[in-house]
Amino acid sequence: MFTKQDGYYEITTAGYIVFALIALIAVVAVGMFFQSKKETSKKFNVKTLVFSAIALSIAYVLSYIQPYKLPWGGSVTLFSMLFITLIGYWYGLKAGLTVALAYSILQFIQSGGSYILTPFQVCCDYFFAFTALGLSGLFKGKKNGLLIGYIVAIAVRGLFHTVGGYLYWMEYMPEDFPKALAWAYPIIYNYAYIVIEGVATVILISIPPVKKALAQVKQMATEA
Repeated sequence: MFTKQDGYYEITTAGYIVFALIALIAVVAVGMFFQSKKETSKKFNVKTLVFSAIALSIAYVLSYIQPYKLPWGGSVTLFSMLFITLIGYWYGLKAGLTVALAYSILQFIQSGGSYILTPFQVCCDYFFAFTALGLSGLFKGKKNGLLIGYIVAIAVRGLFHTVGGYLYWMEYMPEDFPKALAWAYPIIYNYAYIVIEGVATVILISIPPVKKALAQVKQMATEA
């Protein structure tokens, strides 16, 4: 599934297909989590799977829409992280992490397969980082659960990116990056675009009409 290049690995076409299938299986697994609960109706199982798949698809499409790119790297997407955190907020930690894992695989296919240094680098940059968005499930049913869950999820995502940055990407620091801040390059690089998108998202979901609409969608997604 991989071919070795000069100092790194590149994913092959067959590898892309395999990872796409893994992502699909991970999404289907969401339904299986809920089917294992006797008190959950078949209608609710199907609804969980459908809403999770829709949110995952929207997030993936929005991740391609990048209205702002930072000068030293990193892009702000059109609220893509919100739609992954919604799944955890609606259905809890298991569903949130499962769908977020599927999303991490899709993100790897989208941009990570062309440059692979080590398996752990891939985990930090993709599998661990994007799966962390499912941590919003820890705040299911809590007061201001979406807001708190979203902030925690994106903060942990940034943490994994930063760890990977310190371990693997310091030598790729742009020459025009302030030398006095070189020690903080991975933190600034990764949290800059995450915080910008995060602030914009927090403002969006705090607008009363949007907040009301999200509450209505949550009711549609979770009622038996």
